Amino acid sequence: MKNRRLVGAVALVSTFALGGCGCGIVSGSEASSSKKVTIWLMKDSVSADFLKRFTQAYEDEHPSVELEFKIQSWTGIGPKVTEALKGKDTPDVIEVGNTQVSQYAGSGGLRDLTLESVRDLGGEDWLPGLAEPGSIDGVQYGIPWYAANRVVIYHKELFEQAGIESPPKTRDEWIADSEQLNRNGNQGIYLAGQNWYVLAGFIWDEGGELAEERGGDWEGALDSPEALRGMSFYKKLHALGDGPRNADEEEPPQAKVFAEGDIAQIIAVPGAAAQIEQLNPELKGKLGYFPIPGKTAKAPGSVFTGGSDLIVPAKAGRRAAGIDVIKALAGRKWQEELARTMSYVPNKPDLARVVVGQKGTAAMARGAAEGRATPNSPQWANVEAVNPIKPYMTAVLEGGDPRKEAKAASEKITDLLASG
Repeated sequence: MKNRRLVGAVALVSTFALGGCGCGIVSGSEASSSKKVTIWLMKDSVSADFLKRFTQAYEDEHPSVELEFKIQSWTGIGPKVTEALKGKDTPDVIEVGNTQVSQYAGSGGLRDLTLESVRDLGGEDWLPGLAEPGSIDGVQYGIPWYAANRVVIYHKELFEQAGIESPPKTRDEWIADSEQLNRNGNQGIYLAGQNWYVLAGFIWDEGGELAEERGGDWEGALDSPEALRGMSFYKKLHALGDGPRNADEEEPPQAKVFAEGDIAQIIAVPGAAAQIEQLNPELKGKLGYFPIPGKTAKAPGSVFTGGSDLIVPAKAGRRAAGIDVIKALAGRKWQEELARTMSYVPNKPDLARVVVGQKGTAAMARGAAEGRATPNSPQWANVEAVNPIKPYMTAVLEGGDPRKEAKAASEKITDLLASG
């Protein structure tokens, strides 16, 4: 999840037994007595302590296996993975952002892991925001490893001063509370005008999409009635603070703005709270978290789910062994360890009980159950590189006609998705 601005993405990799591979034939390298399994792990995805504990436990249980982790940087990782899939210095497992799987699957260089996901890993219970991006045309290429998503970080004292005793659970309550908070020199919420990941959640809540596949072709869908309702709600919420109309949450960094102390809420990953407290130590202990509210109290609102999937290159020398490592990393024991150690959301909702005591992560986990991902097109990266969604949002917030602006943005998305 290369951020996708959410936390540094992750993906540990592993090793599958031959039976989990479904190959039937063992290559000479696979049959050797000593197996070195090479895993590409992204920088800062896990702590050194977690990696040490996993390696020792795994190698103790598999005496003939040696794990070799090679740390990679997100900068320039795309071309490097593409070359690896062609057979150049190919590792046995690679961590990729959950929304990057379709891009790599399009090369034909990934191992089909559908059998393992159904038979060994309980794939039917995975978080949709991790599982769906890893599945292309019904084939599971990416195994979900961890998730992260946005929540609402709020200033407890400002809520108390406004007479708000508990966080809102519905959109209507959220708007009403934000209106109450948006007075006496305080901002009800700081929401940058181009925070398109947040917009995506509102669109999904209304039943809309950023883009849809029709007859094998992808088309922008911001001009659908459902998507327009999502943008309308975004505009209503944005008006309850002084967030810029023509910038995203990084310009200026919203954690820095929140740290000034007169903002009641921001929408961010829980880790932003540590940045806020570092910038303003007086806010330590005064921050709370709640999932982005949904249209009803039955469930939180939809959110963009960032995170990591684990893939196995078709040309990897230790494919079966790599799958076995993935099985361990994506299984219950190490999912729970990962969640506790790194404050990530595990790949299945029922495993989130281990982070109940971590309030920010617990709020994130509740939201992750309603998580989604960006359109599963191999060309979606083209859209994000140009990102016509951002100027569309600014145009609407500045008073432009929503239907006209949405249609123009949708046409640009369609053109970008058609470019190979």
